[in-house]
Amino acid sequence: MEYRSLGRTGLTTSALGWGTVKLGRNIDVKYPASFDLPSDQEACDIVLAMLDLGITLIDTAPAYGLSESRLGIALANRRQEVVLSSKVGEQFQDGRSHFDFTGAAARRSVEASLRRLGTDHLDILLIHSDGRDEWIQRETDLIETLKSIKAEGKTRAIGLSGKTPEGAGLALAWADVLMCPWHPLDRSHESVMASARSTGLGVLAKKVLASGHAADPQSALKESMSHADAAVIGSLSPTRMHANCGVLESPESEPRLGDH
Repeated sequence: MEYRSLGRTGLTTSALGWGTVKLGRNIDVKYPASFDLPSDQEACDIVLAMLDLGITLIDTAPAYGLSESRLGIALANRRQEVVLSSKVGEQFQDGRSHFDFTGAAARRSVEASLRRLGTDHLDILLIHSDGRDEWIQRETDLIETLKSIKAEGKTRAIGLSGKTPEGAGLALAWADVLMCPWHPLDRSHESVMASARSTGLGVLAKKVLASGHAADPQSALKESMSHADAAVIGSLSPTRMHANCGVLESPESEPRLGDH
């Protein structure tokens, strides 16, 4: 497994990150086929298998249903091995998403996430945008709240998991980390991702396999390494993630640009 510095955060992560929505939510998710959630024991086994592959970047969120609580159980004795990323702004309740981007809601969300995850701090805390990237940053008190949460030691880095290049560009002024959608059919964020890396921000690529719709997933995964410090892939299969690791380790992988 290749490991990279995540911008100026001081964090080092595996180039392949694991997104855990499938660990806890299968309602209103954008995958091509339906899937069953794993049992509690299966979930724990999957988490440990991902760690044993050398994956150290784990991305979760309150919006991912059971994901945080299941990770908390599985990581009880291995928390120190992982860079743990979670989010604020979106909650999953009564079978659907609810959004609240106020600072007060963010504080409640972080405290609940820490309890579920069984830790006293996150490594990365991101705004879980609903698409109103610019409005959230300009019209709410969320950014100042995230800065305070970081100053209190409850997260090591803050940033935006957004949906628009304009929103990502606005976040360059305050974020430590940007999580941007990127795949071969959506290159809209490439310029802002390059700007972020050139100024020392950590960049995570999401939707790299287009939520399972990518025509050539191997090529997409390889190319993503030219645009981000790490690619976050959602999966319930350690076997498939092992194959993804192999893709990144192959000698013909795309060259990396702008590494820190």
